[in-house]
Amino acid sequence: MSITAISQQLLRAIGVGIAVLRGDDLHFLFWNEPFSEWFGKPDSGSSLPDVLRDVDMEEIRAALQQNGRYTGELSVKVKRRTLVIALSIAPANADVQDLYVAECQNITRIRELESMIDSYSSMVERNTRDLEREKERVERLLLNLMPRSVYEEFKTFGVVTPQLYESVSVVMLDFVGFTRFASEHDPTVTLGELNDIFTAFDRIAEQFGCERIKTIGDAYLAVAGMPEPSPDHARAVANCAVRFVRYLERRNQSHQHKWEARIGLGTGSAVGSVVGIQKYVYDVFGSAVNLAARLQAFASPMCVVAPGTMEEFLADEFHLTDLGKQDIRSFGELRLMRVSPGTELARKARQF
Repeated sequence: MSITAISQQLLRAIGVGIAVLRGDDLHFLFWNEPFSEWFGKPDSGSSLPDVLRDVDMEEIRAALQQNGRYTGELSVKVKRRTLVIALSIAPANADVQDLYVAECQNITRIRELESMIDSYSSMVERNTRDLEREKERVERLLLNLMPRSVYEEFKTFGVVTPQLYESVSVVMLDFVGFTRFASEHDPTVTLGELNDIFTAFDRIAEQFGCERIKTIGDAYLAVAGMPEPSPDHARAVANCAVRFVRYLERRNQSHQHKWEARIGLGTGSAVGSVVGIQKYVYDVFGSAVNLAARLQAFASPMCVVAPGTMEEFLADEFHLTDLGKQDIRSFGELRLMRVSPGTELARKARQF
């Protein structure tokens, strides 16, 4: 077998389409079997434009003239399938440009894989964005359930260690006649009213460095001095309390439904921790919380009641009215005070 015959047999065997073209007019001199399977067997005297009708011959000639080589892609329909073919045309000899070799490779599978990879990448990016949004949503939800420092501990370690705070102050608020209001109005009205009021309370609490711990129905509980210690925790809860009253007074002037509240203040120790395994709730326990709850029950509507032990912390800023001694369950006999805005504080409250 001659060298030429061997070469032709090898070109037929490989999976690359090969055609040899005359340099001056790009007429076919040779083609192998893969080339004829993809583009059809060229007729005698056929040139490249006759077989590859979808290619831009002007672009091919310009590329051959400028760069000595052309590369591109074209689509060919073979039977019922459309193939993507990579076409490369270059001189058979770098020094003599009277012959060109057209090399064709079936890159359909590569393009399909690239499309699959692009689709998968888009899906991964989309899922990543969804996960980030979900993570932010969960973080916002948890920050509504617990202070940020507690959330950071929970996120890092998966648990929250119960911590005793020796000196904190608590404000406990409960609405007057809430049960009757809820029974007489549509639930959406009741929830809308509470949401509006508690949102305002949250802004007031944040303004004075208090942390809203929870709401239980119509009850509102906030603390100062935990989880971040504060030397002014007594004044912080008192400021919140008198402004809660002022907010309700002003709101009642312009809203159909009128709300009145009883407010109790407490000071002392408290324990803070996350309660529950599946449904996480950050809660506080201790004498300060219990005292605020007891004094709230002693308060008259739209009044703030505090124990006498808070007098030294509030006397310079608030107007304190002695309510005498009362027997408080679990605390015994305590002297109680009604807390009202002082002169300067009253002026600021009117501007609030």
